[in-house]
Amino acid sequence: MSDPIKNVVLVHGGFVDGSGWQQVHDLLTADGYQVAVVQNPTLSLEDDVAVTRRVLDAQDGPVVLVGHSYGGAVISEAGNHEKVTALVYIAAFAPDKGESVNTLIADPPPGAPVPPILPPVDGFLFLDSDKFAASFAADLPASLARFMADSQVPWGVDALGGVNTRPAWRDKPSWYLVATDDRMIPPPAQRAMADRAGATVSEVAASHSLYVSQPQATAEVIKQAAGSGS
Repeated sequence: MSDPIKNVVLVHGGFVDGSGWQQVHDLLTADGYQVAVVQNPTLSLEDDVAVTRRVLDAQDGPVVLVGHSYGGAVISEAGNHEKVTALVYIAAFAPDKGESVNTLIADPPPGAPVPPILPPVDGFLFLDSDKFAASFAADLPASLARFMADSQVPWGVDALGGVNTRPAWRDKPSWYLVATDDRMIPPPAQRAMADRAGATVSEVAASHSLYVSQPQATAEVIKQAAGSGS
């Protein structure tokens, strides 16, 4: 086996920014990893992939590329970068060629919770602030969930419509951490995407914000991917 990968790049999802990765960042850097956090504007998939690729360009050596939620769509495309040797999906979308977030959410499982996404305004989406905690962050302290609701990043409808052209998980090993209490991406859908990608799967009882509420479990999956070598 090759030496463990020491570079990790973290990609956030929709409605939030990269600051939610702080605890995961701190756990990984304490163990000697070099960690970069991408700040995607989430205006379009194409733009977010370009922003992520610029961060990957700056890394010194092989990279574990990690995505949460919509960030999984970003890493599925940006993960074709030559420095990326492993992919980690944290309750994330893992689109195949020709798929987008829109196509993946078009036919939810019967009885699945419906995320409280408000109608688009000027091409941007928000979650209903009053329902944010229950749908996105049910296992976080109420004050933190409220802050996340009040500091939402507008999610561009073009980002949801961005189509994958070549899924990196078809060529590179992947890991997937399922959030079993997720009310944004149904757990059965997460398991189906992970299975299709041939990912090494772990599960944790957590909300969609598992990267915040379960930083240790999140970091452990990333370290598993890093330990696989390049």
